[in-house]
Parts: sequence; structure tokens; C-alpha cells
Amino acid sequence: MSLADEMFLALMEHAPLQATMLGVPGFDDRLDDLDVESEQKVRDRITALLRKAETDTEEDPVTLAVIRQQGTAAVNRIDSRLVEHTVGPGLGAAVNGLLLLAPRLDVSQRLDQFPRYIDQAAARVRDSDRRPLRRHLRLGVKRVDGVLAAPAQEWEGGHSAEIRAALGRYRDVLASIEDGRDDDKAGLCWLPDGQENYAKLVADYTTTSRTPEELHRLGLDLIAGLREEYAEIGSRLWGTKDVAEIFHRLRTELLWDSQEQMIESAVAAIARAEAEAPKWFGRMPSIGCQVLAVPEEEQRTSAIAFYQPAPADRSRPGTYWLNPLGATERSRTLSEATAFHEAVPGHHYQFSISGELDLPDMRKFAFIGAYLEGWGLYTERLADEMGLYSSDEQRLGMLGTDAMRAGRLVVDTGLHALGWSRQQAVDYLRENTVMTEPEIQSEIDRYIESPGQALSYMVGRLEIQRIRAEAETKMGDRFDVRAFHDLVVGSGPVPLSTLDQIVTRWADAP
Repeated sequence: MSLADEMFLALMEHAPLQATMLGVPGFDDRLDDLDVESEQKVRDRITALLRKAETDTEEDPVTLAVIRQQGTAAVNRIDSRLVEHTVGPGLGAAVNGLLLLAPRLDVSQRLDQFPRYIDQAAARVRDSDRRPLRRHLRLGVKRVDGVLAAPAQEWEGGHSAEIRAALGRYRDVLASIEDGRDDDKAGLCWLPDGQENYAKLVADYTTTSRTPEELHRLGLDLIAGLREEYAEIGSRLWGTKDVAEIFHRLRTELLWDSQEQMIESAVAAIARAEAEAPKWFGRMPSIGCQVLAVPEEEQRTSAIAFYQPAPADRSRPGTYWLNPLGATERSRTLSEATAFHEAVPGHHYQFSISGELDLPDMRKFAFIGAYLEGWGLYTERLADEMGLYSSDEQRLGMLGTDAMRAGRLVVDTGLHALGWSRQQAVDYLRENTVMTEPEIQSEIDRYIESPGQALSYMVGRLEIQRIRAEAETKMGDRFDVRAFHDLVVGSGPVPLSTLDQIVTRWADAP
């Protein structure tokens, strides 16, 4: 077995639920093991493989770079012990993440393991020296209470009684913790080894050497530049350069008339992108992308929009899921940018083409946030180059998503490295983005419970843009944007430093 296959097997056995999410076959009867001793055995196994990677001469350099990045990231996540203090409403929390994913994945073969997993999560929280945020303890209790008060869902199958009993035990652990952190100590820097853990997570998610302080300043500078773009489009659309007025109008006007209108807009945007894509990509996915509404029973706990890759056997297309809940209270300006990011030419092209490459599974399915989310955000601006936005109001939506990602650089580092309170982070997003109040509140909770993850979007976008610009300068008339995009998505997920090397070799070739 090659080193790449050894590392991939170790990572998938450590996170079999993620394997199912990625469409990797062979792990659908397993569930993650949260036991401390088990995690240390996994850590030892991955560390041994990382040592082998230092002297391996069989794997090619790109594959070795992916092995090192993915193995190091797994070790750092184990060391950060996030499971012990992430109990809130997002995917980052072990139990809530399981409850969110169970209706969307085939969990029928591992239902008997749910009680064990939930009890392990409860024990880790109960016995830790890293206390969760007090508000997240309350939200966790409320979430479980809601599940227990509702009728059994179809996914629970014949194990409903055991699963619900374990959820009750988990709920009691959360309710019993009286020394949760206050909102003014929301970040990792307030926890043991927090600064060190955060620095490692930042490196893992960005695959760059930029420090939290550098990223904080970068975010501030980007927000300032975006305000100028808002003023330019606002003056053209509404005759005003006042950014506060533009923000107010974006929050209160241009709302959807109906849920159906929201879905139809996404379908139309993706159709335009698919029609234009051959001018910008030489290689196309062999499978399409469908648009579906999140089922009604999942809408209250689902994200607004997300992409689900096609399974490895291509038994269904890639799926762009839209949550229509509260559509008439949401701005329609975000519709097209989100569709381009999540579907075409964003994650759908990325995941579909990667899955068709003749590469080791380690390369096909590597979860490298800066590459994956950086590409998604890159395609939002690429869509403007491609002429895909239907109006200036939709370009304002593009700026809105940019501002959210730039704001993440500021508030994520502010919370976890600079000691910001939760309220400071909320206030910053209120002033500098067009996000609604519920979105701001939920996003801040997400950043608190998934430290560093939110940095990957903008850092990745900027790096891909920089790499492209340098290749254009170097190649001049030889530069072919179709070949560049094929190279980026055709390399599979790689660290950004490795992508830089790949493109540099391509640009330098005669």
C-alpha cells in the first residue's frame, strides 16, 4: 500500500462520517470515535505516517505535500480538543453536527453506534478543563429539547429509543455545567493552550504562513476597499454614495416575493453559467448540477444554501440545496453570487472534476479549506468577468458576500487571537456588512466554535487571484485562462503553496 493510501485510510477511519459526506465508499457502517485514548492512537498512527513522508521517495512531490498538510491538520485538530467545548448550534459541535447530517446522509448502517458517540461527546465535555460558552450550553440544551419533544424522524429507524436516551444524558450534562464562559471570553485565547492551538488551526485552514495579526489587518484593509466599491455601484443604482444608506436599503428592500422566485433565480443563474463556461474552462464535469429545496422538516436547522457533491458512483448529480424558509424576508441580491460559488462554476466544477481525476484518493478527497473555499469565492468574482451577473443589484450581492468573508478575517482573529468579546464581533459585522441580525448572530457562533475555518475563504481567493496574476504577467499573450482554470481544478485539492508551484512550472514551460 502506498503512503498516500495509508494516510487516506487512517484519516477516513478517524472520520468516517466525513468520508460519507465526501462520497468515499466503504465507511458507511462506521461512526467517529471520540474517546481520548482512541484519538491518541489515531494521532500516533498519523504521526508515524508523517515521519515516513519525510523520507519517502516513491510519492510525487504534490502528493507528499497533500499527505503532510492533511496529516498535520488532523493531528492539530486532535490536539486542540475542540469537541470538549463546542456544543452550540453549528456543524462544528459533535452532537449537533450529527443531528444536522443524519437526515441528509445514509446513516442506517451505523445507527447502533449513535448512543456510544453521543455518550463519548458528553463525557468529553463533562470532564474537560475547557468550558464551553455559557450561551452555547443553553443553545445546546434547547436544541436537544426540541429533538426530544418532536416525533421520531425517519432516519432514527429502530434505534430511536436508544438514541433519544443518549441525547437525554447529553442534555443533562450540558444543563449541569455552571461555570461556562461568558461572552466576553468567547475565543480560544481564553482557554488553556488556546493561542498555540489557534495559530496551528490558522496555518491548517489557510495553508499559508500569515499570522492572525496579519490576517486581521488584511481584513480591515479589504473592508475599507469594499466600501469604495459599494459607493460606486450605489451611486449608479440609487444615486447615493452613502454606504450606511446603501446597507440599509440592501437589508430592507429587494426582498424575494416568494420561495418559488428564489428557486427559479438560482436555476436561471446556473443555466447561464453552464452556457458561458466553455469559454472559460476546457474541461467540464461529466455530471450535472440540480437545484433542490431543503425539505420542510429540515429547514429550521439547515444552512441557507450549500452544495452536496455527487457520490463516487455518480448515482445522482451534484446538488445545490436552497433553504426557502423566510425567503420573503431575505435579500434577493445574494442569489446569484451564492449560486456561482456553491454550484457553477464553483464547488460543483471543483468537486465533480476532482472526483474524475486519475489521482490517489488522498488527492481527490483532500479537505483543504483554503483551496476549496478559496475557489468558491474566486468564482464569485470570476462570474463578473464572465458577464454572468444580471444586474447591479446582483453585483451588490457579490460585494455583500465579499464583505462577509473579509469581515471574517477581522472577527475570527479578533475573537481567537486578540481577545475580542462576542459583542465586539457582532458590532463589527453590523457596521461593515449587509448581513441581517439573525445571520450575524449565527455566524458569530459558528466562528467561535470552528476557529480558523472562516479564514480559508478570503485567503484562498486572494492567493488564487495572485497566482493567476503572476502567471498572466509572466506568460503575456501565451496565457490561456481556460488552461489556467483546468490546471487549478484539475490538480485536485492542494495547499496553496503547492498550487503556486504547480502554476509556476506551467507558466515557465516553453
